[in-house]
Amino acid sequence: MSIVEVVALVAFGLLAGAGAGLLGIGGGTVMVPFLVLVIGLTQHEAQATSLLAVLPTSIVATVTLRRRGVGDLRTSFIIGGVGIAGALAGSALALALPEKELSVAFAAFLGVIGLRMARDGRRALRRRAAEA
Repeated sequence: MSIVEVVALVAFGLLAGAGAGLLGIGGGTVMVPFLVLVIGLTQHEAQATSLLAVLPTSIVATVTLRRRGVGDLRTSFIIGGVGIAGALAGSALALALPEKELSVAFAAFLGVIGLRMARDGRRALRRRAAEA
């Protein structure tokens, strides 16, 4: 790994961590495209790397927020516990899919989420403007 790649990873790690703490974003939504497009990992490698990298990031962000009394532990544990089964199934499916199909599915997911957030944001702006 070159020094440029290491610097890029460090800078991106800082941004991804800040985004997790500030916006509650899942690491995969920003890490996977970065790892594929900038670092050159395959889709499978990027997804696996992102899942592992997000663990310490989310733990630190969660502890910081919990110290302020933010978050619902019971709900988190229910979702996380059931999420284990989903993670097993999803990982098996990801490994079964060819690289290109997995990339297209990931891109479609990001596209749908992006469109939905843009639509909801526009609606909120319109409501605010109507109230003013």
